[in-house]
Amino acid sequence: MKRKSLFALSAVVVVAAAALVPVLWSGGDHLHNGTAMAATPADQAALIKQGEYLARAGDCIACHTVRGGKQFAGGLPMATPFGTMFTPNITPDDQYGIGKWTQDDFYRAMHTGRSKDGSLLYPGFPFTSYTKVTRADSDAIYAYLRSVTPVNVPSRPHELKFPFNQRNMLIGWRTLFFREGEYKPDPTKSVEWNRGAYLIEGLGHCGMCHTSINAMGGPVSSAAFAGGLIPLQNWYAPSLTSNKEAGLGDWETKDIADLLKTGVSNRGAVFGPMAEVVHNSLQYMSDADINAMATYLKTIPQKSEAPEPLQLETSEKFGGELLKQGQKIYADNCAKCHAENGLGMPPAFPPLANNQSIQMPSAVNPIRMVLNGGYPPSTDANPHPYGMPPFAQALSNQEVAAVVTYIRMSWGNHGTAVSPQQVSDLRSAPLD
Repeated sequence: MKRKSLFALSAVVVVAAAALVPVLWSGGDHLHNGTAMAATPADQAALIKQGEYLARAGDCIACHTVRGGKQFAGGLPMATPFGTMFTPNITPDDQYGIGKWTQDDFYRAMHTGRSKDGSLLYPGFPFTSYTKVTRADSDAIYAYLRSVTPVNVPSRPHELKFPFNQRNMLIGWRTLFFREGEYKPDPTKSVEWNRGAYLIEGLGHCGMCHTSINAMGGPVSSAAFAGGLIPLQNWYAPSLTSNKEAGLGDWETKDIADLLKTGVSNRGAVFGPMAEVVHNSLQYMSDADINAMATYLKTIPQKSEAPEPLQLETSEKFGGELLKQGQKIYADNCAKCHAENGLGMPPAFPPLANNQSIQMPSAVNPIRMVLNGGYPPSTDANPHPYGMPPFAQALSNQEVAAVVTYIRMSWGNHGTAVSPQQVSDLRSAPLD
């Protein structure tokens, strides 16, 4: 649900060298240059429109478009623990894009993680999720991508360290972490629930951020949706399976839907990577699909504990000193918007009291918000969001630690004290 802060966006090890998302064609279609075409121009226009919607649901633009660059021309650098990868051109350019790809080529990339030439794709391209996408939806996205303006720009080669630049190593990774197969509806669940599961687990690839990864860059399947630090982005994607973090078991379905669609709700707002997801993708989805996603998310089994992140601890005495110092800093800088009692003025100014994202074991997100500030996404339903000003220049590391400690331990919150060293480590973290 990391570049969400309730959720967060794409957080895997490496990016792919191929395109995104595929749809079964109905009877009456014919082949043209090896590519299926819709029976009539009206059918083709409807298919392209459907593909555009699905490409939004898959957030293809986020990875395949550089800010200020040509749409879907690729070239976005993706830093990973194994080196830097660059996203490919997926416009219909014959030389550098997918102009010579057929529907079958595209579906193979989506479904099996193999490029047109059969080479293995790196799992930064979320084929482990996209394999769940139906052939019909894959073909629709293909039709849409074929309709965009071709861009004659070559894809930049990845800059991966040895031995991670050896694609044949991916065979072992795939054996351990990849299970091919389209989504199979659960007959014991409603149509709405199954639609939500399909979007969350497939096109939405939410687990890529909200599931921690191991040293091999593979998802920890036993901790699916249980949260994790997004590598090299230094944003924490909260657990969706624990009410101590962003667990949604006690949320109203409407609050979940509001958060996904607009970026704000009565329970909080999204910042960081998740704000980009809402801005680029979720705000364009239909109310029916958003409600389906919310319905599914609310039923994710809740566990008593989220995985404990490793972070510095303060002594009880120093924590008490920080708490006292933080009370004054909060009164001087924060109470005007978030209120003396921490209840805020939602949805414009989120509550800090009884806010799971404030008091969960990882303090990364509240520290980053105090340091860097930020805005929820601008959406049609919330075109002028209220923002959080940055305090990196105004407050020292200890002062930031103090005020974060105060909000994590006040008004009944059960968070722990924050170390100034944690603030120092995050002060130089990238803003994206």
